[in-house]
Amino acid sequence: MLRALNRAAPLIALIAILGMWELACRVFTVPSFILPAPSAIAHAACKLSAANWAVHFWATLRVSLIGFLLSIAIGIPLAIVLALSPLLSRTIYPILIIIQSTPIVAIAPIIVVTLGADDLPKIVITFIIAFFPIVISTVTGLLSTPPELIELSRSLRGGKRREITQIRLPYAVPHIFSGLRVAVTLAVIGAVVAELVAADQGLGYFISMSTSMFKMPQAFAALFILIAMSLALFYAVALLQTLLFPWSVPKKPQP
Repeated sequence: MLRALNRAAPLIALIAILGMWELACRVFTVPSFILPAPSAIAHAACKLSAANWAVHFWATLRVSLIGFLLSIAIGIPLAIVLALSPLLSRTIYPILIIIQSTPIVAIAPIIVVTLGADDLPKIVITFIIAFFPIVISTVTGLLSTPPELIELSRSLRGGKRREITQIRLPYAVPHIFSGLRVAVTLAVIGAVVAELVAADQGLGYFISMSTSMFKMPQAFAALFILIAMSLALFYAVALLQTLLFPWSVPKKPQP
């Protein structure tokens, strides 16, 4: 009974929050263009066709996934180079910090003007946001390898490739997936930021268009879909880790 209650606790809390939200909107007669009730949001979501939602959903999901996969393809190899070369680490690491410290909202219009108004600038913006956590977490994992294992590998004349693939990367897997879980949610944020700057479809564009016409229930409906997308991608990465590297998943304490 206690275990079932623990598992149902998040759902119960969510239902309670939505219930209080609905009650507050009705009791205080809050206008829907300021804060719509959950029932008004659900009604607005049902008014739009599934095909309409699918177009905006897929536009955001496509850019998020491409930017995320690109950040993996570039971030992990770069992290390996930075972990193995102190000179390159001292050279490139400050540049990465500068890029990450620059507000993406400030440079997004510049990227759009430079690269055009198609998917390329949106992918680049998504990549910039998702790239840094993957690099940092991978470098941290690679450098956390016990030094005695590295010395043992070198004493057995194991090459650099074997040191990376058989010693450092396995130790880095938990750190890498921690970075991936953060990066995949940031990728959705990057796609939305790009859509707010220049787009004709996508959930970010839909929210901007809805708020400009004071259709707040529609905007909140799109926001909830974005939250669901982020959660689904987060748990998809966690599931991938469980399936491919079950030994790297932290064990949950028994109640």
